[in-house]
Amino acid sequence: MNSSYLIDFEIKGDSRGSLISLESNLNIPFEVKRVYYIFKTQNGVSRGFHAHKNLTQLLICTSGSCKVSTDDGKEKNIYNLSRPDSGLLISNIVWREMFDFSEDCVLMVLASDLYNEGDYIRNYDEFMELIQQ
Repeated sequence: MNSSYLIDFEIKGDSRGSLISLESNLNIPFEVKRVYYIFKTQNGVSRGFHAHKNLTQLLICTSGSCKVSTDDGKEKNIYNLSRPDSGLLISNIVWREMFDFSEDCVLMVLASDLYNEGDYIRNYDEFMELIQQ
């Protein structure tokens, strides 16, 4: 199984508009314990630059667009997130960087656990050492 991949969500709606339901362990392949969102990212700013030891995340661009690069030590990918009905699942031990944020970008992140600074790998060389063990 890939360490990062896109998931498409079913859009429900009628003449009033559209709705997407996100449900733990159904269309989200883990129990969601934390939700946060990134917005008003300044032009030219990149974010992320880390991996997680245990955390799984799902990134959904609910408005605007951004790009996400992933690196699992074997494969590097760049994803363009620009649809609220598609999310990028990123498993643990995957380096990620978010960049090229549109001015109206709102990037929502669903996480499999609460915030834990000890779960972060913030140095790329340490990340590479860990995956080569």
